[in-house]
Amino acid sequence: MFKIKAIHKPTAVESFLLVIGIIILISVSIIKFESVPHLPILFSILLLIAYGLTKKIPFKHLEKGLIDGAGAGMGAVFLFFFIGILISSWMIGGTIPTLIYTGFQLITPTFFFAIVFVVTAIVGISIGSSLTTVATVGVAFIGMAHVLDLSLPIAAGAIVSGAFFGDKMSPLSDTTNLASSIVGVDLFEHIRNMGWTTVPAFFLSLLLFGILSPGAKKDDFEQIALFQNTLLETNMIHWYAIIPLILLFVLTIKKVPALLTLAISSAVAVIISFFHQSFAISEVLEILFFGFKSTTGVADVDALLSRGGVESMMATVGLVLLALSMGGLLFNLGIVQTLLAKIEMLLKKVSSVIMASALTAIGINVMIGEQYLSILLTGQAFQSQYEKVGLANKNLSRVMEDAGTVVNPLVPWSVCGIFITDVLNVSTISYLPFAFFCLLSPILTVMFGYMGKTLTRIPS
Repeated sequence: MFKIKAIHKPTAVESFLLVIGIIILISVSIIKFESVPHLPILFSILLLIAYGLTKKIPFKHLEKGLIDGAGAGMGAVFLFFFIGILISSWMIGGTIPTLIYTGFQLITPTFFFAIVFVVTAIVGISIGSSLTTVATVGVAFIGMAHVLDLSLPIAAGAIVSGAFFGDKMSPLSDTTNLASSIVGVDLFEHIRNMGWTTVPAFFLSLLLFGILSPGAKKDDFEQIALFQNTLLETNMIHWYAIIPLILLFVLTIKKVPALLTLAISSAVAVIISFFHQSFAISEVLEILFFGFKSTTGVADVDALLSRGGVESMMATVGLVLLALSMGGLLFNLGIVQTLLAKIEMLLKKVSSVIMASALTAIGINVMIGEQYLSILLTGQAFQSQYEKVGLANKNLSRVMEDAGTVVNPLVPWSVCGIFITDVLNVSTISYLPFAFFCLLSPILTVMFGYMGKTLTRIPS
């Protein structure tokens, strides 16, 4: 997309007004009218097309901008399809249920908040979805904190921190795949590079939650026991179920391309499923496309395990293609280039470029409340700036997650903020000071940028 040439040179005022108009259109639609982001993005595309037509630009040129923009996301689209297959195959193979069961084994009354943080991180990595983690095990932990008469805001902060650590670092996460794909970085290279900021943020958060954890004595963990017993009854908890995960790590270390790694791990998980399941081939194919449907009868467990499938990725794929098409038009019409030219004199140093991209990701989260757009638009706007200061694209993909993905739950009117507040019954403002991981991630990424540490430069 970043090779798209501008066919028009708008004024700075026109560019600014168009961007502000798009931000207002999207934010009002999502926040006030609770619309899915797809529709306001589509309306924004129509707004840009209308602007182009008023400037006497032929429609076929505008259409080419749309197509070129969407084309930049085809790598992500194919990865999303295989992510859907991987999740459903890891479900029937027992990989994800076994990881979740193992996480529950760690729960004890001592250091409650720290353990909640660790367990939600394990579950988040296992399923690749922060909101699903919050809505299932997160609800269980909030109930436990209430019974133990512990601080609900701190418990919610630990849940949110762990869930978004898992979402950020999981190869199953759509935001992780999106951030790496949008700037052309290998998925597992992106995850490894995020470790420079994510690992310190994790251990600092763990320390803080450990300090805040009381020495709880009351032993009322019936809900967790129910989760564990129900998981055991599914007959999917087996030691060999982690083989697909081990294989994923091995192939990653061997630097096998992400798409092939996901495909191989999925195939092995399907084969393993026949050791403890009796699915017909037709049923396996149906699960791989439509996702696994859990029927344990325990609502929270079924919500946790009913996941995956190619179909589950369609909404994300649609959003990615629409947002990238809008980005293609923004570049095609010269709007992004015009705005960047106005601040380019301030973006001469590595530190200033990293700061500007982080603030952009945070700003989009605050103004629009949508983490996908935060990732997409930041990546689209700043890739050329990173190249100019000699930074590899994986630095940008890391900033997009450090200041984009994990900031969304801190915004009360954002998609994640509203969802988490409704599910946990703890206001965003209440848990915000205790969502240590989400607060530390953007601080560390900017700090390392100013220090010049953990950065990868383009080979000269």
